Amino acid sequence: MVGMRGNDEDTGEYLGSSRSEQRRDALAVLNLAHQLIEQPPARLAQLPLGADLLKLVLDSQRITAQIARKRQVQFLAKNLRREDDESLEAIRAALEHDKADSRRENATLHRIEAMRDRLIADGDDALSELLEEYPQADRQHLRQLARNAHQEKLQNRPPHAFRELFRELRELMQEDASDR
Repeated sequence: MVGMRGNDEDTGEYLGSSRSEQRRDALAVLNLAHQLIEQPPARLAQLPLGADLLKLVLDSQRITAQIARKRQVQFLAKNLRREDDESLEAIRAALEHDKADSRRENATLHRIEAMRDRLIADGDDALSELLEEYPQADRQHLRQLARNAHQEKLQNRPPHAFRELFRELRELMQEDASDR
């Protein structure tokens, strides 16, 4: 005799997962299918997908009609559910790794932008702080770029020095990160 949650009433042995748990698992796989069809083809080639799954994901991306796409994603999820748990976890881990890299890159870009804005607004005080952290930086060049960017902003000119200052700061930070 089998109980409601998949337990044998006589022995108490666990026989299977509950319907709620099965539904959660199915929805997680459907979510994974949605994540996969949002990836660019070059990224899909890097994921641990079999040839059949890769072709199915690429076919799903080509479908644009809303109902047909929904049906195709469900079919993709059905095929993903046939994969073993280790394969699905490997795919999820690869997608999560990308998110972490993207967050790190965004944080670095925001830090560079903030540093550039401080150099333009605060001038020599901000430059002194920057040189404490990056002593190899070219003080004169950075000061000139910051002043030019400030003038561009005041005179409403195209932001050439503004962009050049960003590029210089990015190179400076990347050199420092590679030296560590």
